[in-house]
Amino acid sequence: MVEMAGMAGMAGMARKAYLGVDVGSVSTNLVVLDERGDVLESLYLRTRGDPIAVIQEGMRTLAQAASGLEMAGVGTTGSGRRLAGVILGADCVKNEITAHAVASARVVPDVRTVIEIGGQDSKIIILRDGAVLDFAMNTVCAAGTGSFLDQQAGRLGVPIERFGELALMSTTPVRIAGRCAVFAESDMIHKQQMGHRIEDIVAGLCEALVRNYLNNVGKGKDIRPPVVFQGGVAANAGMRAAFEKALATPIAVPEHYNVMGAIGAALLAAEQVDRRGGGASRFRGFQALDMDYAASSFECKGCPNLCEVVNIKMGHEVIARWGSRCGKWDSF
Repeated sequence: MVEMAGMAGMAGMARKAYLGVDVGSVSTNLVVLDERGDVLESLYLRTRGDPIAVIQEGMRTLAQAASGLEMAGVGTTGSGRRLAGVILGADCVKNEITAHAVASARVVPDVRTVIEIGGQDSKIIILRDGAVLDFAMNTVCAAGTGSFLDQQAGRLGVPIERFGELALMSTTPVRIAGRCAVFAESDMIHKQQMGHRIEDIVAGLCEALVRNYLNNVGKGKDIRPPVVFQGGVAANAGMRAAFEKALATPIAVPEHYNVMGAIGAALLAAEQVDRRGGGASRFRGFQALDMDYAASSFECKGCPNLCEVVNIKMGHEVIARWGSRCGKWDSF
């Protein structure tokens, strides 16, 4: 699955731009920002369990549109950030909490709470005066994630694109148990058997998933407005409405809600390049993507820790290693 926004006016003199790449378990997102931080290009790809191939695919697609741009900085984030950083030659490699916080603060400068729900995980970030004060992540319970919503939409025979629309049509949402994915699904089936309308069930499911999120990921967090909602699930108007109802505050959904991690990575790369006084980016260039990359690992037997060390090869050359607790093998 590919979603791409157009880039116009690339002909003529090269302009500086910044590349951000967010490699996750479900999707790999790439963005190109201009010097003002505006999005010139955005790309959404399914990771499909092969991040190296997907990064190469995405970069080849970007190369076709970026011939008039000079990549002045490259940033990576997400669970595959180190791998992406090695392949691309990143100037900045940051965790997803930092990247999402930076991107949200760019869109809503006084943001205090970031709700991020993706395909297989969710997180909350608490900011005060532009700095991350607290955060939490949930990678265990499937309830409330994009994959769970996709699954339930399919079971109900409703296109996921209409899920939010149906939820907003409801006047009497049914209460559905949202403690976990199993309970939510079984309770939904029960409500169907009782004859409740599909829109009331869908709206009830959205509210249940919001309760699940607030009682787990958001438990004990000082949630204050302004609140920004991002990640793939932010496209669901029913989930947005359910959060607004539960928190009694308006929820802001950014224009580029599904690639905010990549936007944050690009912004952080621009900051990194600026701090070091400019100079050439470490970006390997689009031609480097034609090389063969491979990942392998071995167990270090130098001590009882028996660390798993990851090797990244470009052709026959090892270009990076990481994974040792003592740093004996690390090179990046």
